[in-house]
Amino acid sequence: MIALHELGAFEAARLLARRELKTVDLVRACLDRIAQREPQVHAFAHLDADAALAQARALDAGPLRGALHGLPVGVKDLFDSADMPTTYGSALYAGHRPAADAAALALCRAAGAVVIGKTVSTEFAYFQPGPTRNPHHPGHSPGGSSSGSAAAVGASMLPLALGSQTAGSIIRPASYCGVVGFKASLGRVPRAGIKTLSETLDAFGGFGRSVRDVAWLGAVLTGDERLREGLDEAPAPRIGIVRTPEWAQADADVRALFDGLPGALARHAASVTEIELPVELGDWIALQKSVMAYEMARSLAHERAQHRDRLSAPLLALLDEGMAIGGARHAADLARTVLARQTIDRLFDEHDVLLAPSATGEAPQGIEATGDPVFCRGWTLLGLPCVHLPVGRGRDGLPIGLQAVGRYAQDHRLLAAANAIHEHLTR
Repeated sequence: MIALHELGAFEAARLLARRELKTVDLVRACLDRIAQREPQVHAFAHLDADAALAQARALDAGPLRGALHGLPVGVKDLFDSADMPTTYGSALYAGHRPAADAAALALCRAAGAVVIGKTVSTEFAYFQPGPTRNPHHPGHSPGGSSSGSAAAVGASMLPLALGSQTAGSIIRPASYCGVVGFKASLGRVPRAGIKTLSETLDAFGGFGRSVRDVAWLGAVLTGDERLREGLDEAPAPRIGIVRTPEWAQADADVRALFDGLPGALARHAASVTEIELPVELGDWIALQKSVMAYEMARSLAHERAQHRDRLSAPLLALLDEGMAIGGARHAADLARTVLARQTIDRLFDEHDVLLAPSATGEAPQGIEATGDPVFCRGWTLLGLPCVHLPVGRGRDGLPIGLQAVGRYAQDHRLLAAANAIHEHLTR
């Protein structure tokens, strides 16, 4: 019999809705698991067990609240929370207490989620890591910037956790920690109350153990019930395999995985085709970096101006670089971004889902850095919905997988296709 802390969100939600499982029992099981694993993983920036148990008891005593009724959830420390500190991964905001929850967190609470605590973010969701370690091997990175959220789910401490992505901050840690990560289409999840880094790039979602789990969460975050209602009704997908211009940076494990995809998926898809990205996209990585640097420099203008000496060297370098980019160049970058988004959309006339690498390979050794988001930057620039699918292990026994990408605002269709692909590849 599966232990309670190992239940996925989808399965647990059904048991809780039928009152076959008590919220307090599930929360206690997760807290016991946290007590066991947290000393090695360090996934949490703040943990409030008493408050979580009080929430659980209230939920058990009352009516069903919604789709997330009774599900323990971790919240990336980039999301404001009225009842817990919110530090944005920086000592500058130690003890900071927002007046209200971020809208996404408020939606989760209204749907019955039990907030266990705040999970570690890198410094302002950039590259300076926190204390979190990979749940599969403490000597390796969990990725970033949603380090704690991915690690908490990967260590079976929580069934769900919230995350954000400006470059590769959901998909990459999901890959390193061996969990499913979902980044919704740009603008589908409300950003109110989440520390803004880039108006053009910031997107949100979360982590779970299966596509069904993140679909359950995504439906609440977006308000679109199609995300969780149509998973079993999708036709065989038309799959495009995209190795991307960055393919040379993929290691042998990722290359072998992609070499085997056409044969593994041929019987389960309407078509499987190797495709190239349109040349009109140009250097999408350089474009994403330029947009990100310009907008982060201005979003963090106060921190840069007033607290330079308390910012990490990598973050300060990015902010200084961004401030050197002029408004005219940024306007041109935004125009190129709009054109790129229009260009990529044409691929989805012939393909329902694109499969691309999530990361260069397994989680890198050491926790001084969070790995390279090179395989995520372009898709984030385009604002498309993405799902990381863990499908195997690399040469060192750490998780690897692939990234499924869908058409803009067709998150429900992406999740349905990704669910079918994941089930076929992991049988």
